[in-house]
Amino acid sequence: MTTLDPDDPRPPYQQVANVLRAAILTKTIGPGEKLPSQAELAERYGVARMTVQQSLRLLKAEGLVVARQGSGVFVRERTERPVGLRPHVEAVFGTPDVRIDFSGYTAETLNGIIQEPLDKIRAGRLTPESVRLRLLLSDMSNPIALPSRAGDNPGDDAGVRRRMERLVERHALAIVESVMELGQLGLIGRAEAEVRVHGSAPLFKAYILNNHELFFGFYPVVEHTVTIGKEQVPIYDPMGKDAVLFHHVADADPNSTGSLYVTETSRWFDSVWNTIAREYAPHD
Repeated sequence: MTTLDPDDPRPPYQQVANVLRAAILTKTIGPGEKLPSQAELAERYGVARMTVQQSLRLLKAEGLVVARQGSGVFVRERTERPVGLRPHVEAVFGTPDVRIDFSGYTAETLNGIIQEPLDKIRAGRLTPESVRLRLLLSDMSNPIALPSRAGDNPGDDAGVRRRMERLVERHALAIVESVMELGQLGLIGRAEAEVRVHGSAPLFKAYILNNHELFFGFYPVVEHTVTIGKEQVPIYDPMGKDAVLFHHVADADPNSTGSLYVTETSRWFDSVWNTIAREYAPHD
């Protein structure tokens, strides 16, 4: 029997889910393979079958496994299908060295996701030795293709860009301030968080987690109306909430599809970060 960590504050069903998730993502249990039965898992981890059922429901919600009536529970044939980002980001914060590279629009989604693990660090429930976040965003201080004005007078609009820059200040800078505060309080041995911007329009988002996992999705461009000042302005806007994220994991084979996606996206990120990107300066 494999016993769970008695000092782990997470409920047993989350601990079992974490063990199974790691086996799936590292392909210890390969795509299409059947998981052990609920009874076998309950005996293996010393938990009740109801606990195992909760664990499997969590993995199903993340898109990692599928249940086939009368046959059992199987790992998805393609684990790079869309799955939930949140549990993977939270799992990264359970490792000694946390590294997240994000490229996208305003970092609003990331800001929402990391608040819970940051709160757990404040409470002493998570104790990473280092946290490093790099946010690579589009520069809204200069003319850009998106976001832009739509309607009868389409094209670049400083007011539209300023509206989005305020969202960057609200979310991206909040991430930086939260991480650096934990470092200043001595709750993280090494805390780094930085925002850089570049002149390309935001067409996709990418999250690289500990140089091991990649979540990637395209921003659909949507026309809608927003209020700027007292004016109703039609704009073309990349909509992050509508972006479907695809998940790729680096494994032992450097030439596998997952490994190549992670490696090449990391290489692209570093190339932009170290060349055309500049340090973000908040609008005065």
